Amino acid sequence: MAQLIFFTGPMNCGKSTLALQTDFTEAQAGRLGRLFSRNDRAGAAVISSRIGLEQPAIEVGDDFDFWAYAIHELTHGQRLDYLICDEAQFYTPSHIDQLARIVDDLQLDVYCFGILSDFRTELFPGTRRLVELCDRMELLQVRPRCWCGEPATHNARTVDGLMVTEGSQVVVGDVVAEQSEVAYEVLCRRHHRRRMTAAVARITLNPEPLPFDR
Repeated sequence: MAQLIFFTGPMNCGKSTLALQTDFTEAQAGRLGRLFSRNDRAGAAVISSRIGLEQPAIEVGDDFDFWAYAIHELTHGQRLDYLICDEAQFYTPSHIDQLARIVDDLQLDVYCFGILSDFRTELFPGTRRLVELCDRMELLQVRPRCWCGEPATHNARTVDGLMVTEGSQVVVGDVVAEQSEVAYEVLCRRHHRRRMTAAVARITLNPEPLPFDR
């Protein structure tokens, strides 16, 4: 039976790497699929991994219809065995409904990859719908770490190293601050609650020594 599987974890845990690996593994078994993404940090129509892997993909806009796309491919003689859907947190609930229909009515496997919650710890609409509809949700085993060494579970948006909790839910950025205007950092729950990023910790936990300590 085909399945709708949701692979999730915080930023920097290897979701896009696994998406590309899944496509490679399926292709090695002689299956043919399509890759989709939305708002990848490397630009439109691509799935990119921080370790350097990258593959072209179909960009998913608000008006994109997965069901119509799959029917068009199949009725025009194209083979289609599975779908790889990266950055699924940016998909709309309607996109997820379409993917579930593809699994149920066309018996095609759909693999979705994305983060659960935004920088305010609120679920994205797309991932909320995935949790409601997916056949299985897998938490990725490669766990990034907070600056304190504990496993990171929350995504923080930062500006000049300071955590912000207001703004648009979707702002494309990366965990490398120098590469984009908006940066993100993965934190444990304790330090996300305290808004203590690595930059703040360096200031508050490692002050300059007093003159008489030198």
